[in-house]
Amino acid sequence: MTRPAPLRDPFGRTVTYLRLSVTDRCDFRCVYCMAEQMTFLPKAEILTLEELDRVASAFIARGVRKLRLTGGEPLVRRNVMWLFERLSRHLASGALDELTLTTNGSQLATRAGALVGCGVTRVNVSLDTLDPDRFSRLTRWGRLDRVLEGIAAAEAAGLRVKINTVALRGPDGNEDELPDLIAWAHAAGRDLTLIEVMPLGEVGADRTDQHLSLAVLRARLEARWTLTDSDETTGGPARYVRVAETGGRLGFITPLSHRFCESCNRVRVTATGQLNLCLGREAGIDLRTLLRADPTGARLEAALDGALLRKREGHDFRIARNAPPATARFMSTTGG
Repeated sequence: MTRPAPLRDPFGRTVTYLRLSVTDRCDFRCVYCMAEQMTFLPKAEILTLEELDRVASAFIARGVRKLRLTGGEPLVRRNVMWLFERLSRHLASGALDELTLTTNGSQLATRAGALVGCGVTRVNVSLDTLDPDRFSRLTRWGRLDRVLEGIAAAEAAGLRVKINTVALRGPDGNEDELPDLIAWAHAAGRDLTLIEVMPLGEVGADRTDQHLSLAVLRARLEARWTLTDSDETTGGPARYVRVAETGGRLGFITPLSHRFCESCNRVRVTATGQLNLCLGREAGIDLRTLLRADPTGARLEAALDGALLRKREGHDFRIARNAPPATARFMSTTGG
């Protein structure tokens, strides 16, 4: 049989990376990600685990080689390990190069071994501070000791851990701590990637007060360390440098200070089955209706090509005083 053509957008970019949200729920309420009092979606609007498997498999059949499960917090989804087990068949067949996830680490202590058993080899852990009080303020509901326990359990089980850190400006942020956080990660052999705040969803705070340009931060770090640009990649948007003094790798994800749209190779599917072609744009394509109307998957397959034709050249992220967010979707709903 002829293999279906890979998914390409009008600008010649091939989609090889799918970020699939399995839930909009999370056990944290991070100040830049969601409001403290969240109203989560009804169960009927969320894709079932079987439907999530069908969506992922349809994209893999069209050339997606990297699949990342996201949330909210993916590991709070009931029976989510069934989905990891199902998706691992694509690793075994060679159709998929990597199955991974982004997590806040709160559930890793009990799930690390099972993840390894499903073929997961590395995880991204979101961690913005090593100060317990600041951690409580930034996450509102989280416990630092539980996350650190999860990281230790993941590494003991054989998982590689990369730290994702959102750079936050001002007295309520973490900018004063970032060099120490980088040094801590590198001392343990972990990569760390810095991320600029993104204007997604109304979080009850002005993101002008939160936003720290990574161009500014990089200049500060270069006054302290020797940073050498690297062409290394992990398949996502991060641009990497090597830090001579720590021996580690440091990533920068810069949706505002330096757009990375020209190399975009990914799309996102929300937990409700909305295909988002761009993180920074509101428009999406409803895959859930197609899934539920046609159990054969033929309508879903036919929709993918047409959907990619709507992918735009770049996003329109902007942070300004009292400016509305780029989309009404929260990051927790979008899927990272």
